[in-house]
Amino acid sequence: MTTIDDLTAMKGRSEKFASITAYDFSFAKLIDSAGIEMVLIGDSLGNVIQGRNTTIPVSVDEMAYHTEAVRRGIDRSLVVSDMPFMSYATPTDALHNAAILMQAGAQMVKLEGGEWLGDTIYQLTERGIPVCAHLGLTPQSVHKIGGFKVQGREKKAAEQIVADALLLQEAGAQLLVIECVPSSLGKLLAQALNIPVIGIGAGPDTDAQILVLYDMLGISPAFPRFSKNFLPDSDSVLMALQQYAEQVRGGAFPAAEHCFSE
Repeated sequence: MTTIDDLTAMKGRSEKFASITAYDFSFAKLIDSAGIEMVLIGDSLGNVIQGRNTTIPVSVDEMAYHTEAVRRGIDRSLVVSDMPFMSYATPTDALHNAAILMQAGAQMVKLEGGEWLGDTIYQLTERGIPVCAHLGLTPQSVHKIGGFKVQGREKKAAEQIVADALLLQEAGAQLLVIECVPSSLGKLLAQALNIPVIGIGAGPDTDAQILVLYDMLGISPAFPRFSKNFLPDSDSVLMALQQYAEQVRGGAFPAAEHCFSE
């Protein structure tokens, strides 16, 4: 099975890796068969499974349910689970709810937020719970940031994201997802951090890419600019997943039309 150390070693060798979201057993089996290195049980299930406008209503129990289902279909991919809105508001909350997701089958949890999460990440990792941080566009904060829009375009905002990323790495985060930022900032973060940086709408120079499964299969009703539908040029869902992974590793995806400028 793929480990966090494997992904870190790939960064050290300048080898890109692929990640995708999953929410159930059947798709998880296909993702695993496609050789995709990391699978995220995303709270995006609120959008693509439940039909909600945001991820905010998703609960810990729902995340645990979907984590269990996905984990049963995985033999090789690293399994990461999102911690939903307000489930990590305090370190005590984070420890309790992360334990639920780890017991459901996650091998790592993902948290959205910057500097304020430093102590929480330290406490989680000190107790053996690996953490993936998430900066840039953080969907759980969509009401605060004024909608789903590109982050880090202004110099001060970009500098804050880099500072937060370095702090979270120092606190113990072992992966970072960076979402909807200019390509130049995605590249800067990949160069500045020792941990792998996984981009979604963050340009071609991050160490890895992640997409929502339903986006890359053209199922989502609202198709984001940073995604690509891999299904039309494939004979099956499995082939579409394999093409996605190959294009990420080879640098063909994301192309210029999937990226944001300053």
